[in-house]
Amino acid sequence: MEILKDYIVHLDHKKRITLRGAGYQYYYVKEYGNGCIMLEPRELAVPESISVKTLSVMDEAIQNFRNGDISPSVDLSDF
Repeated sequence: MEILKDYIVHLDHKKRITLRGAGYQYYYVKEYGNGCIMLEPRELAVPESISVKTLSVMDEAIQNFRNGDISPSVDLSDF
């Protein structure tokens, strides 16, 4: 594997390191006992759909609400 960038970094006063020209916004970090740090790029993605299990739980909750099977009201007057 060839080296694309080679530079020295330092920690700022909040113990952070800045990556110059980083290609990604998020990285998965692995820190090893010998001092090596491995950064793997991560991309956060929006799920394409809601899972079948989640939809069934939502349907069950709505059915319970319609049947009047609900918990008692919470008194928030103390707050």
